[in-house]
Amino acid sequence: MLHPQQFEVDEAWIAFKLNDAPIQTDLDGDFNVVALMDAASGFLMGTESVPARAKELSKSGAKRLLKLGESHHQRFPQTLFIPSEESAQALAREAQRLGIDVVRVGGDQLAAFLSEVREAFKSGFGGLRVQ
Repeated sequence: MLHPQQFEVDEAWIAFKLNDAPIQTDLDGDFNVVALMDAASGFLMGTESVPARAKELSKSGAKRLLKLGESHHQRFPQTLFIPSEESAQALAREAQRLGIDVVRVGGDQLAAFLSEVREAFKSGFGGLRVQ
């Protein structure tokens, strides 16, 4: 299992779906939230909303999310981890285009990173219907 202590800040980032179930809105429909986190610090560098009917981020959404990450220290990581259970082809392609190694790992390998942030998100937004 991977652990935050294995990394330096900006050495590796993790892109993952933050919510368990789509967030329901009356105005814009249901959506999911894709987050980008620094593996060493656990800092959430940005999020991007994705319509629930879409299986993954669009190319422009992938670019925006990676640009948000870069804006914090004006650099990209060496590695981007993406849970193998999640569809993220556009994000993987964009990361590779930027020279970032993309590594697909099972969600269980990322539990030390993701469980707390997902639980915090769930307690704040889980099951919420927004007007």
